[in-house]
Amino acid sequence: MVLHMSSLFLRTLREDPADAEVPSHKLLVRAGYIRRVSPGVYTWLPLGLRVLRNVERIVREEMDAIGSQELLFPALLPREPFDASGRWSEYGPNIFRLQDRKGADHLLGPTHEEMFTLTVKDLYSSYKDLPLSIYQIQTKYRDEARPRAGLLRGREFVMKDSYSFDIDEAGLDKSYQAHRDAYVRIFDRLGFHYVIVEAMAGAMGGSKSEEFLATAEVGEDTYVHCTSCGYAANVEAVRVPAPDPVGWEGVPAAHAEDTPDTPTIETLVNHLNEHYPRDDRPWAAGDTLKNVVVMLVHPDGTREPLAIGVPGDREVDEKRLGAQVEPATVEAFDEKDFAVHPGLVKGYIGPGALGLEGTTGIRFLLDPRVAAGTRWVTGANEPGKHVIDLVAGRDFEGDGTIEAAEVRFGDPCPNCDHVLEGARGIEMGHVFQLGKKYAEALDLRVLDQNGKLTTVVMGSYGVGVSRAVACVVEGNYDDAGIIWPRELSPADVHIVAAGKDEALFSAADEIARDLEAQGLTCIVDDRRGVSPGVKFKDSELIGVPTIVVVGRGLADGKVEIKDRRSGERREVALEGIVEAVLAEVRAS
Repeated sequence: MVLHMSSLFLRTLREDPADAEVPSHKLLVRAGYIRRVSPGVYTWLPLGLRVLRNVERIVREEMDAIGSQELLFPALLPREPFDASGRWSEYGPNIFRLQDRKGADHLLGPTHEEMFTLTVKDLYSSYKDLPLSIYQIQTKYRDEARPRAGLLRGREFVMKDSYSFDIDEAGLDKSYQAHRDAYVRIFDRLGFHYVIVEAMAGAMGGSKSEEFLATAEVGEDTYVHCTSCGYAANVEAVRVPAPDPVGWEGVPAAHAEDTPDTPTIETLVNHLNEHYPRDDRPWAAGDTLKNVVVMLVHPDGTREPLAIGVPGDREVDEKRLGAQVEPATVEAFDEKDFAVHPGLVKGYIGPGALGLEGTTGIRFLLDPRVAAGTRWVTGANEPGKHVIDLVAGRDFEGDGTIEAAEVRFGDPCPNCDHVLEGARGIEMGHVFQLGKKYAEALDLRVLDQNGKLTTVVMGSYGVGVSRAVACVVEGNYDDAGIIWPRELSPADVHIVAAGKDEALFSAADEIARDLEAQGLTCIVDDRRGVSPGVKFKDSELIGVPTIVVVGRGLADGKVEIKDRRSGERREVALEGIVEAVLAEVRAS
């Protein structure tokens, strides 16, 4: 059915919405695809819904192609399965909770691992039923503290989540690879540049984990990659190469020295170079050990101080730290906390106060670079004093290691001797090898070949369906508006009747009917009293890849075809317009 602009539920805007920060948010609102309802919640208008359905179609086709079967769970879920998995408390304030009239607790589903697991448990009991892959395309809800960037970070969003169920790890490997290959095909068809990177499993649990990131300057994820060996990882998952242990024979005993007024790394280094100069080179920030104390807040509300030791030329990366300590969240260690722990001297905290053997007993985790035999200058736990020649392994030890220091472009690659380059991206897909976490929590077991009960091995695979709409725009726009890839466009052809003569409108409608008879979808701008200039601007803003202009040339039997992507224009005889448009559509 032809869409006529004169009756289409659509209003385009000339100005960017006041709350929009990123291009996709601005353009999707201006072009009439979505409208804001509340922070992080949007209405899909007719053209936007068409694009969303096209994304869903691509995802369905590729999931069906690997033998995955679609089902649909409710969005309103009971509390009990999430208690069993521990996630009712782990999610903390990030989920929408509610009670029914009888006082029973429910939530709006942020994800559905528990439901998938319980459904398979209810219906399957034998290894003969496996392997199995099932998926849904469903609306999800997460109570984002700071929803932003339109569809890229919302409270309500559409997601494809699928799960594989296998009898053993070998089966999981095959299921994981099948999903990974399907994702490559999905994102190739969606029409934006992406990278596949190693990732953290986070609160999902499990072992192997990879993200599909759309490259975009507005992305909230930072990733690094090596141009030599192909290593790529989200910065949260980067592995820091630890130096080999070294001996400390001949290293002087650790000695505390006066370092007044040096609460920062910069002031400390300056003081060391002035009062305790080295023979071989000047002191640098990387010679110091910075001990950062934070407060972990666990899902049950308990609070635990944690100290992290990192080289002084690095900062603690909040996202990397947060990924390491999930499901706990991280808060700053404030003055109230220092008052509770008087053994911590602010600005001069040292290993002697930390760890199981320290005076405070606060858990102390070290950056991998703080390897046995490395020498450091660090706090002496006294105001105005630092310890010099403190040797890891000889003078202090941590309670473990943690990958929490910032990753910099130019850092060494973990896999080879080259350096890492970096960029930003938007997470569009994530694949996990969950293993047995949820199967064990919910007792999903089947009889194996020997008649013994064995726990099922699971994989989890997600695609941000509504986010994909915004992500495609981030990679496909210009100063005039959106440029949709052919497969996602709300229509194949946008026909503009550019003038007042009724013959123009009649010809535009006839072209549209002929194209629709050939299987194409058309938008016809048949608005009376609207200038050709406004119609041209709207056609470019809306972004359909092929634009046909029926204007003054009609008197000579000519119409114009414009390629929205390249900007190329050409005149075509009216009698040949259908064949010309079909050729252009099929070529792309």
